[in-house]
Amino acid sequence: MKATELQNRFERIRSNKTFEIFVISVIIISALLVGAKTYDMPRGFASVTLILDWFISAFFLTEITIRFLAEKNKKQFFKSFWNWFDTLIVIVSLIPAESTDLALVGRLVRVFRVLRMISIIPELRILLVSLVKALPQLGYVMLLMFIIFYIYAAVGSTLFEQINSELWGDITISMLTLFRVMTFEDWTDVMYETMAVYPLSWLYYLTFIFFTAFAFLNMVIGIVVGVMEQENAAARLEAAAENNEPTLNDVMAELKSLRETVNKFQKSPD
Repeated sequence: MKATELQNRFERIRSNKTFEIFVISVIIISALLVGAKTYDMPRGFASVTLILDWFISAFFLTEITIRFLAEKNKKQFFKSFWNWFDTLIVIVSLIPAESTDLALVGRLVRVFRVLRMISIIPELRILLVSLVKALPQLGYVMLLMFIIFYIYAAVGSTLFEQINSELWGDITISMLTLFRVMTFEDWTDVMYETMAVYPLSWLYYLTFIFFTAFAFLNMVIGIVVGVMEQENAAARLEAAAENNEPTLNDVMAELKSLRETVNKFQKSPD
């Protein structure tokens, strides 16, 4: 009974909004602390940052322990990727960051503490999961974009190499120049330089920009937004199931059952 009460207490702490906000605050302080260490600091302030760093490490270890103890089925804890991610970050961040052979590793891991914000905030998790799930579809778009880049780079290198070899010397440099054009970084300077020799070369740039900056990039955005909507819908269904709330499918099934009952009643003799 005592063990059950202790587990319920840990579960209440884990689901407490104040505790969640405090965890997020500590993550933000940890990120700011990493940034502060990149500046030259007085010796006294350096000692304060070292104490804060150990406090943050101890807090994260306590927080991950609370989450583990609050889990009724301990095996379920390690079935979550985010729990593995948080545990790895917390354990590796315990490496001393001062005066050891692993100091560089310890400092780098402390930078990645801010990524724990993703595992804490559900909306950020949905964004990341949506991006990962969209990668297979994005791969085909990127492949098609690479083909367009390659064709235009070959044409540009052939036509404009004599005009400016630094921008169009070979196909790889031409692709870098086209990337500059796609991102609109002083692309008009590149266009006007070639137009001095080939007046109609503006067609080359405008068609390339239409294909890449307008068509393909909008396709990328559309794919990511579509997957994100699916993930949001799945998250809403999961939340409704956890709270025992009726979902749209439940409502439709209930309406179908009610319609069948009414039809049977209408067909039955008086």
